[in-house]
Order: sequence, then structure tokens, then C-alpha cells
Amino acid sequence: MKPFLLLATRDHDQAATAEYRSVLRHTGLAPEQLLHRRVESEPLGPIDLADYSGILLGGSSFNISDAQKTANQQRVEAELAALVDRIVDADFPFLGLCYGVGTVTTHLGGVVDHSYAEPVGAIRVSQTAEAAGDPLLEGIPDVFDAFVGHKEACHGTPPGVTLLATGEDCPVQMYRVGSNVYVTQFHPELDADDLAARMRIYEHAGYFDPAELDDLITMAYASPVSGEQHKVLANFVRHYGG
Repeated sequence: MKPFLLLATRDHDQAATAEYRSVLRHTGLAPEQLLHRRVESEPLGPIDLADYSGILLGGSSFNISDAQKTANQQRVEAELAALVDRIVDADFPFLGLCYGVGTVTTHLGGVVDHSYAEPVGAIRVSQTAEAAGDPLLEGIPDVFDAFVGHKEACHGTPPGVTLLATGEDCPVQMYRVGSNVYVTQFHPELDADDLAARMRIYEHAGYFDPAELDDLITMAYASPVSGEQHKVLANFVRHYGG
């Protein structure tokens, strides 16, 4: 099996390592089967899609809709946009987690803004009728729970996509482009331990009031998020890993 590639843009070493470990754990891959590239740390360079079974894009402290961007953020966005252009054109296996929504939606000419931002928490995700039979949702209930926390989201369904899952406060939670390009607004890689660790890292990043940290951690462990959301990752690897 060719390895999978996880692209990361987290500008915090602990957060980047934790994200890689959570994706590794929930995909069931061995470390040599999931390569890790931190795009915020160095130029992405050439990527030969033929070298990989599939590509994943992790979450980010960057926002596509940011009014002001550092030179590094502009570089990261330009490099990822060029890669996503190739991925979508080739219909190459891709799974974008949260930040991937903005990247792919922009490629499609959709709008990404703050209208459907969601605070850190657990939400109910509902599959659409079009999700029936989709390989990445195999074995996942029609309604399941997952963790979210994002400052931007799709403003309406982007043109030309198949909407696979929706939520009450943020209507676009998962969609597919073509047959093999997927994005999720919710975080399939996060369980309560992962979320608690991430909240501690990003306590002062504007996702929540730092005074609420302890209550949010209590919420995470008391939430109905049961692990069904992780199957998106396992299904991606099983379907495209051969």
C-alpha cells in the first residue's frame, strides 16, 4: 500500500503532534503509512499524487476569510490552493478536516465567512439522503455526534458538490466533490481527550472565553460523542488504501 499524507498547518508543535497522533490512531495506520508534512513550517514543494494512496488536510489556526494575513499564511494558502486545484481536477482521494472546507470551497467558487461559525462543543450531525451508500459514511448512524469549533464555514452549499451531512447551526458539515474529494466541518479525529488537550493549547486563541475552559472540558467528557465520527477516517483509509 502506498502511504497516506497528512498536511498540517498548525503553528504550535504540541498541537501539530497531537493532531497527527489522533489521525494515526483513528485511521488505524502505522506511522510509516501516514507521512506528516507541516506546511506552515517550510514550503510544501512538489507533491506527486502518484506517490500516495490519499491526502488528508488537518485543521488550522488560519482562516480563509481572515481580513489580514501574515506573509506565511498567504504562502500556505497559495501552496495549498495550487495543490487542491490539482486534487479536484484529478478527483484524487482527499479528506479535509475543518480547514479543508475553506480551501476546497474557495476552489469551487463558494463563499466562506463567519455566518455559520460554531463555538467549541458537541453537535448533532445528520446525514442527507444523498449520503446513502457513500463509502466514507459506511457503518455510521444517520444521526451521530461530533465535536466542532470553527470561526468560519461555508455560506451555503458550494456549487457542484454532494452534501452528505448537515447540522442545525452550521448547515454544511460534510460534502463530496466528484467521487473522491471530501471535506468535513466537524472533526472526525477528535475524542474528548483530544478536544480537552486542544482547548488547553488554544485557550487564548479566541475560540472561547478562557474562563470557560474547565466547563468546556467537563462538557466534552459528558457529551454524547461516542466515537462514530472516527469511522470517517477509518473508512477513508480502508476505501483508498487497497
